[in-house]
Amino acid sequence: RALGYSSPVPNLTVGDYLTSWLVTVARPRLRATTFRTYQAMTTRFLIPGLGSRRLGALTVSEVREFLTRIASTCQCCAHGTDARRDPAHRDPARRPRCCAIGRCCHQTVSPTTVRYVRALLSTALADGVREDLLGRNVAAAVRLPTVRSNFEPFTAAEARNYLRVAKTHRHGTLFELALRTGLRQGELLGLKWDDLDLDAGHLTVRRTLARTPGGATFQDVKTHRSARRISIPQECVTSLRWYHRRQQQDRRDAADAWRNLGLVFTRSTGGPLDAAYVHRNHHTLCDVAGVRKIRFHDLRHSAASLLLERGVELIVVKDLLGHAQINTTADIYAHVRLRLQRQAIEAMGQALNDPDDDDDEGEPDDPPILVPA
Repeated sequence: RALGYSSPVPNLTVGDYLTSWLVTVARPRLRATTFRTYQAMTTRFLIPGLGSRRLGALTVSEVREFLTRIASTCQCCAHGTDARRDPAHRDPARRPRCCAIGRCCHQTVSPTTVRYVRALLSTALADGVREDLLGRNVAAAVRLPTVRSNFEPFTAAEARNYLRVAKTHRHGTLFELALRTGLRQGELLGLKWDDLDLDAGHLTVRRTLARTPGGATFQDVKTHRSARRISIPQECVTSLRWYHRRQQQDRRDAADAWRNLGLVFTRSTGGPLDAAYVHRNHHTLCDVAGVRKIRFHDLRHSAASLLLERGVELIVVKDLLGHAQINTTADIYAHVRLRLQRQAIEAMGQALNDPDDDDDEGEPDDPPILVPA
């Protein structure tokens, strides 16, 4: 047995089970970054909330009450975030300012996080069912409200202003490629020149660059669908050629200090760019361009939304983004599809209400067809 139990253990607690499951089952099959997220969610929510419960006695109602509780509990109060600040610190911003002094900040987790916690528990319990440690997966029976997308992609006008300013940035090619292709940040930072064929105008996504406690590491892409070949817009081909020439100059300047990793987007000494650096500079570009300060990941959403609004088929957007299932793309961009449906209905209304579109202009209407009662 993968979990190390030869038969159901009557007094096995949820906390002991999850601790064992993380090490023996989850870690071998997950990417390092995903495993750390599982571990953090388990430590922060699942073990404090359900860890003392007996695994075999856990009920659907207990799981539902637990999820309701974490959705409404101030996390600052629960984890003493404000209490850990220094009351004597010379910087007022570093002193307690909310929950520790009786002013609750009501810092609750997002509905997306609640759904993630439920999904994590359900995944763990499903393995318990397969191992005959449990009779049923009680977490799978809990239904949560559908989470509405909380991102606000660029409009076409905002995207144009952003690209105009990005051209002046040292790594403007990175931001342009993100917005024009919808590549994930890790996929962009993990690109190597060997992955690009600028003459043919396409690139191949083979890996992602992730930050781990040991530093930047290359990892496999998220799913097999994420490993894909996509076309590069001509504007990006031109930018990439310029970027490559500038990088060659950086390499000559760095001499022996150059790190020859073959990466497309690098520091002046060849090392990988830091994600925090990318985010900071992205927000600076937003400020200079006079557009809303969205997340860097929302450049990906902006690319997809703009394509859908211009009539590109959903299956094409799915393949471009590297989604494993088309329903994932459809769910994420439901707001775009609803807007397109509204435009289609309005266009139909205009066609039906506009007399100039009549084929027989000036002819009397046909008499109504009388249907016998």
